[in-house]
Amino acid sequence: MRYLTFIKGEQTPAVGVLLSDSLHVLDLSHVSCSDMIGGTGSNLLEMVMAGLPSITKKITSKIESGYYDQAAVVSLDSISICSPILNPGKIVGAAYNFTDALDERSMAYPKEPVIFVRSACTVIGPYDPILIPPDVGNVGYEAELAVVMGKRALHVEPEAAMSLIAGYTVHNDISGSGMIKVDGGNFVRGKNMLASAPFGPFLITPDEVPDPYVIGIQLSVDGRALQDGSTSTMLFKIAELISYISKQMPLEPGDIIATGTPAGLAMVHTPTAWLEPGQTVRVELEGLGILNNPVKQGVPFFE
Repeated sequence: MRYLTFIKGEQTPAVGVLLSDSLHVLDLSHVSCSDMIGGTGSNLLEMVMAGLPSITKKITSKIESGYYDQAAVVSLDSISICSPILNPGKIVGAAYNFTDALDERSMAYPKEPVIFVRSACTVIGPYDPILIPPDVGNVGYEAELAVVMGKRALHVEPEAAMSLIAGYTVHNDISGSGMIKVDGGNFVRGKNMLASAPFGPFLITPDEVPDPYVIGIQLSVDGRALQDGSTSTMLFKIAELISYISKQMPLEPGDIIATGTPAGLAMVHTPTAWLEPGQTVRVELEGLGILNNPVKQGVPFFE
């Protein structure tokens, strides 16, 4: 199932599911859908916390039966799509996690995952503007597969990790590479610029992603192809990442893990491909969806 968070007109955000024609959405905030989502309202984070698999089962049954109110159906082109999880507790990213990206920079493979944490205030939707502060130096892109946690993970082993996933989404891990370099490789500031973490357009349940290691990853800026890789070159696999992170900090339902990016980063191209206001960044993960974010100038980071 493909969940999305959206806004229609002047309404508050609502949650829907994409119907089989890929043109219409069942609006779960409609009163006729209350029996499917219980008391969780139409907030996707609340639905994940309540147990998304059981909710998905109810929605699937209702859709397959055809017994849902047509007044709850909205056209996809009539809504604005947001990040699926509007306010995750945290985003944990994996750096240096694709072998082809390490190879093209002649970097040694890390012996264990290298992680960093993003604030939820960096999250934007799949078509929202990326805001680049004018005073942070070079800013790059990173097309990624992101994992949304469905259950708490604390000191879990890899063999138990995959059962804890609520779903997958597309991510662009916008990075203040100039600040990271100034900070001696510390990721904190460079990964926490406002409006620098596009997600979406869907949260896709695991049954629709039977093999997360055969997903093509492509990124272009203004039509210039810059990344063309695959999750097949992921160094530490998803279960390993969840296990490792869960032994450093608790992972809660709705938390997001960004799994890393393949070859083709901004600094390896000639000319280099650092992001600039006025550009548009397109990210596509095969079968999962597309991000298409304009780049605009943000407020100064250091003021």
